Amino acid sequence: MSRLGDLIHLERTRRNLTFRQVARVSGVSEKYLQEVEEGKRIIADVQAQRILKNMGIKETTQAEFSLDDIAATVDLQSAVPGVVQRAAATGKKRENDRDDAPGKVDGSIWLDALSNVLRRVPIYNAVMQEVGHRLLPVENGKIEGAKPEKVFYFMAPDNAMRGFRIHRGDKVLIVPQTHMQDGALMLLDSPFGKVLRMVKEMPRFQVMLQTYNEQFESEIQNIAETVFIGRAVRLEADL
Repeated sequence: MSRLGDLIHLERTRRNLTFRQVARVSGVSEKYLQEVEEGKRIIADVQAQRILKNMGIKETTQAEFSLDDIAATVDLQSAVPGVVQRAAATGKKRENDRDDAPGKVDGSIWLDALSNVLRRVPIYNAVMQEVGHRLLPVENGKIEGAKPEKVFYFMAPDNAMRGFRIHRGDKVLIVPQTHMQDGALMLLDSPFGKVLRMVKEMPRFQVMLQTYNEQFESEIQNIAETVFIGRAVRLEADL
């Protein structure tokens, strides 16, 4: 199946709907719908969302994942074998416990099934205000070797690190690390907010903090006086 076909198949089977029922409310043929679910027909995101909405799923679920987020990120069949069956079973149990109609279920059940493979990672600015989020895969219970709830993106507030290929507005994935790592790009606390700096270990328990905008600049301070928040492991830039 394709990932969009997976999504449609998962919602249809979870709600115990037939091809005919979904096709009728969505204005497509049964054959067309079956080919979409089997991955034999290419379908646009907007059309997949229309079919899902006609089955009762909302634009944004309780978990704050939009249909665009999921459609662009998740391949249910390959990313998490068996998740369709688990989610469908969970959905059937919950529907039996509820008095309202299956069509009113908000779609959060299958997102619960994905919670072990996807994580909503916040994006913070220099004063640690959340300005957005990204969905990242969780592997063996971790993201980049750290607990999923501890990682976050930091949005570069200026071009101080342009020489290191980080421009204003770029997002850098941060994993928690409170000790200095020589030669690493790290997020530090400063009187002016959180800042990115390339760090280099110096003699006498000191550290060099490097920036590179128009020219290379550095400052040296005591390691004991430097507050390390985390280490940058990934750069994401908008084109």
